[in-house]
Amino acid sequence: MTVQLEEIVEISEPLQPYIPPIWVFWRARRYVMALMIFIGLVNFYTLRINLSIGIVAMTQLSNVTLPNGTIILERPFDWDTKIQGYVLSAFFYGYVATQLFGGYLSIKFGGKLVFAAGIGIPSILTLLSPLMANINVYMFLLIRILEGSFGGLIMPCHHTLVSKWYPPAERTRLVAIGISGLHVGTLIALCLSSQLIFYLGWQSIFYFFGAGGCIWTILWLIFISDSPSEDPRINVHELIYLTESLKNTKQAKFNQEVPWISILTSKPVWAKAIATFCEGWANYTLLTELPKFMKYCLNFDLSKAGALAALPYIAEVVSLLGIGHLTDYIISKNYFSITIIRKIFTSGGFLVSSLFLILSVHTLSHIVTVCCLIGAVAFTGILQSSLLVNSLDLAPNYGALTVSLSNTLGTIPGIISPILTGYLVTDESSVEEWRIVFYITAGLYLFGSIYYACFGSAKLQSWDNPEITSDFKETHQH
Repeated sequence: MTVQLEEIVEISEPLQPYIPPIWVFWRARRYVMALMIFIGLVNFYTLRINLSIGIVAMTQLSNVTLPNGTIILERPFDWDTKIQGYVLSAFFYGYVATQLFGGYLSIKFGGKLVFAAGIGIPSILTLLSPLMANINVYMFLLIRILEGSFGGLIMPCHHTLVSKWYPPAERTRLVAIGISGLHVGTLIALCLSSQLIFYLGWQSIFYFFGAGGCIWTILWLIFISDSPSEDPRINVHELIYLTESLKNTKQAKFNQEVPWISILTSKPVWAKAIATFCEGWANYTLLTELPKFMKYCLNFDLSKAGALAALPYIAEVVSLLGIGHLTDYIISKNYFSITIIRKIFTSGGFLVSSLFLILSVHTLSHIVTVCCLIGAVAFTGILQSSLLVNSLDLAPNYGALTVSLSNTLGTIPGIISPILTGYLVTDESSVEEWRIVFYITAGLYLFGSIYYACFGSAKLQSWDNPEITSDFKETHQH
């Protein structure tokens, strides 16, 4: 039964957060939301990343026994590095095209159904991937493009759910919990895919992860609601807490009232978008290319390459969650303005990551190389903890739209990077050729650090909602 806001009694005492004991954490529905988003993003990234390992098995030579008993060397798919680049980037053709559409759909239909479609439909398409790959490469490309098209709905929709469910005082850490699913999904895909391929063949990664996404979609539709007031399982104390905490946030209408000119000419919005582009370049480059770099350049076998490629993302999850809690603590103590905090973690994370990336291709030790890559990705988690919530700092009422813009720009590297790498690295065992790829990535990290330090901000923008009181603005700016 939907709880009506009119039924909430007037509060005479200072607002206190509703926090149940840890052993019954699910009684706080905002925690359930964060957990389900976490699991959903785990599933989504396994669907997205499994091909980074799968394509190695799909294109490498292996022993094949013919009916007459003759053993020959053959590869399942004879795709050169250029075709592989297009295959790895195909997901992002669709992903970049639907970011703004995702913002519109989440505002019009609510976050629950759109988020479910963004993971559920790609899960079904993933189950069809082996069939399409065996037909021809173009059908496989089509499947990947369609997966990306529906996946592009997720992040704008995520911000719509966050704006309705997460109180400002807990927003950074709750977002960090959910977004860490991206990185946990990455390391699960990288570790588990190699084992599935070894024991069950390359097709198994598509069946296993596709089925997992379908199961999650069913559970999401059963247990999640669009907003606290629509949740029949929510505790009245939590409903009061969330309603009071979020009473100044009003959902945007996707119509002529949206301040498009102000959004598109906002320096802080562009600072966030350009930083997202730079982070996206590194993220997509490492996600798609690290297993091949580990196998062919560092000479690890496929099973070890997958596990080693996952190590940086374990460090990233730890750093993301840790910094999320630290950021909320620093904000609560008013040690620095939120803008300064965002700049320190975002620009600082970019800078240190760029140094680690350069070091990773200038060492004679494979162990040191892997440690440098772990350090680079770990500091990416630090910058993400601030960058991911920056849209809500700037414009909580238009968060779905501003994140759509930044994600559109941030997804372009997913298209360009694998293709460019396919042309730059024609000899996959050449350190010199891989060095160029890492130089480009480190250079963009450095540029992102400088640009965000100059133009980034966490101040609530005047165009977000002119009706918000000056007290509310002051709280968010300082």
